[in-house]
Amino acid sequence: MPFSFARTAIPDVILIVPPVFADHRGFFMETYKRSEFAAEGITEAFVQCNHSKSAKGILRGLHYQKYPHAQGKLVRALAGAIYDVAVDIRDGSPTFGQWVAVSLSSENKKILYVPAGFAHGFCVISADAEIQYMTTEEYAPKFEAGVIWNDPDLGIDWPIAEPELSTRDRAWPRLREADNNFRFAARS
Repeated sequence: MPFSFARTAIPDVILIVPPVFADHRGFFMETYKRSEFAAEGITEAFVQCNHSKSAKGILRGLHYQKYPHAQGKLVRALAGAIYDVAVDIRDGSPTFGQWVAVSLSSENKKILYVPAGFAHGFCVISADAEIQYMTTEEYAPKFEAGVIWNDPDLGIDWPIAEPELSTRDRAWPRLREADNNFRFAARS
């Protein structure tokens, strides 16, 4: 049984439903298969895998790394549930400043592909959540940047009004002032 790939309202952000084989013992699932992902246009090599745990009400983001260390991400919840958001920050994109959000949980087992050129963040909506995300570039602190989670120009409909944020995440600028070197290039 193959993976299912669904384009979101921003077509470069892809929701992936993996095949899950369950029985009385539990389940088995593939979370990545290069050939199937490449057939759907996700051709990057993933070079780093991260795992985080957060409590309910924690919001992480909106983060990205600038070129030449821009990261694409495959995000999934290992435990609990998150409201996961991707914002198009590619100058000249027809969807610049637009966002999509999906619920990722250990129950639905969905995976979100967030390409380079998008700011990414999530809010924990269960008691706690463990998140795993694979990236197409290694972490490069000198190239990290972000956008404030509640930028009024974006109007993200977060499921929590007063999230708990890191000092860094409280200090990100609005998108219009963000340090961003992404330019939209239409695919042929």
